[in-house]
Amino acid sequence: MLLRLIEIILPVLICASLGYGWARSGRAFDIKMVTGLVTNIGTPCLIVATLTNLRVSGGEFWLMCAAALSAIAIFFIVAYSVTRTMGDDFNTYGPSLGFANAGNLGLPLCMFAFGDTGLALGIGYFAVGAIGQFTLGQFISAGSFSPKVIARSPVIYATALALALNAAGWSMPAALNNAFILLSGIAIPLMLITLGVSLASLRVGDLGRSLLYAIVRILVGLAIGLALGEALSLSSTARGVLLIQCSMPAAVFNYLWAAQYERNPEAVAGVVFVSTLLTFAALPVIISVALGSISLS
Repeated sequence: MLLRLIEIILPVLICASLGYGWARSGRAFDIKMVTGLVTNIGTPCLIVATLTNLRVSGGEFWLMCAAALSAIAIFFIVAYSVTRTMGDDFNTYGPSLGFANAGNLGLPLCMFAFGDTGLALGIGYFAVGAIGQFTLGQFISAGSFSPKVIARSPVIYATALALALNAAGWSMPAALNNAFILLSGIAIPLMLITLGVSLASLRVGDLGRSLLYAIVRILVGLAIGLALGEALSLSSTARGVLLIQCSMPAAVFNYLWAAQYERNPEAVAGVVFVSTLLTFAALPVIISVALGSISLS
């Protein structure tokens, strides 16, 4: 079991550490350009390549999407309650509790833990979170929302294309399929390296508050993942994927929204940074529970 945990966790740590070390050494890294590549090319190609080459049950995929939507809704209820109790600004801390790092960190872990099936189901959770982050997340941070944001999101079109091909039972021409597979290869390594670079670049503030919200993010995530998996009668693989995605730290994009709309970005950076460190420390437990080797019930 220890070897299995190492096989899942160590590749993620190595890639993120490379990004962190790269940034700390003072080397140039254009986060905006790399994020653009991952968001507009790598991730859409990963979605199409994964969902079209692996015939995941449509019902299971949509059930994971429903679980993701339910999990995020519960997270925001908890976030509103906690911020009101603490006397903090919900618009500042709410998105950090509601939206997890289901892409940069969650997808690699789902893939290493459960293979291509886990990756496909993890994409379901990630797609819901990504759409939510560019709609609800922006609305909370900015106080306004433009429908153009959704219309410009390649993740939506990639998911729709892949699901349509699956539903029709059609296969892409081999050359086109190979192109999607080739381009999809940039997504996960660059996600993890960019995560490391981002962590090294964050300006963190109010570590005490950050620790509180980081602990809430992870513990509530574990509880939600376990409860929803049971309530929705998910398969063992789907339960593991849901648990991993729910237990991920606050997404780095929460910091970008906070910085853009001046929502105390240093405080949000603290939640992102501390929750990521805590998640890395808790990964052996999270993965063990997800694999069913230990039980928290």
